[in-house]
Amino acid sequence: MANRLIYYGVILPISYLPYFLLYRLSDFTFFIMFRLIGYRKKVVLNNIKNSFPHLSEQEHRKIMAKFYQHFCDLVLESLKGFTISEKQLNKRFKVRDRVIVDKLYDEGKNIVFVGGHYNNWEMLALGVSMQMRHLLIGIYKPLSNKYFDEKMQKSRQRFGMMLCPMKQTRRFFEQDFGKPKGIIFAIDQSPSNPKTAYWMEFLNQDTPMFYGAEKYAKEFNMPVVYGVIHKPKRGYYEAEFRLVTTTPNEMAYGEIIKISNQMLEENINELPQYWLWTHKRWKHKRI
Repeated sequence: MANRLIYYGVILPISYLPYFLLYRLSDFTFFIMFRLIGYRKKVVLNNIKNSFPHLSEQEHRKIMAKFYQHFCDLVLESLKGFTISEKQLNKRFKVRDRVIVDKLYDEGKNIVFVGGHYNNWEMLALGVSMQMRHLLIGIYKPLSNKYFDEKMQKSRQRFGMMLCPMKQTRRFFEQDFGKPKGIIFAIDQSPSNPKTAYWMEFLNQDTPMFYGAEKYAKEFNMPVVYGVIHKPKRGYYEAEFRLVTTTPNEMAYGEIIKISNQMLEENINELPQYWLWTHKRWKHKRI
């Protein structure tokens, strides 16, 4: 009952707000979250300090404030995703250039897409399938709350994206869908088992990385493409794709993961406020 009240009494009413009101609410949320409550400020500031040790305290705090402004937009935009129209979505999310992925599609190649929690990945999940020729499949971790997990799945799959629970990843790689597919991995989360992770320096810190994307790319001989989301202005996003490799089995162990995360690192260094700093990315230490 409580879940239904939250969904129909809070989430949907917010989702139906016009964008100019949505962003006024985001500004108010920023004031509450950042100025009054200080949601995860210690985690965020510590992550930023360790990632940019060469910057001053003032610069660290400036990045943090910009991050919270973007983060509040992200939260409200994600709620908007439950009811956004196809027309509005295509207006606010664009794929910049499909030359790389279209060439692979014409060659009949499946693709492993890799990327991070940078800018609005939720809007990408909603809108990218309408602008790509590959059948796109997102690897995701189901929510513990079954009610909201069902609502989230229904929302994300409205415009063509398929979702694959992490435990069923192999089945989706093996399955033939009748057309080339692109399977999407988030590569910047903290692995639950650091012993099976690939370790590298990332943002000036010793960091464990998920190895799954490289593992499956090599096993199924699939090209790897890195995707990043840009934010030209508030409420508008553009996806860009860069080739990592078309020959995964010719790459040394860990090289695909390293190159992909170095690409993400470049984007974070350029505009750090758009990465998800609230998670405890460096909770594991190398054993």
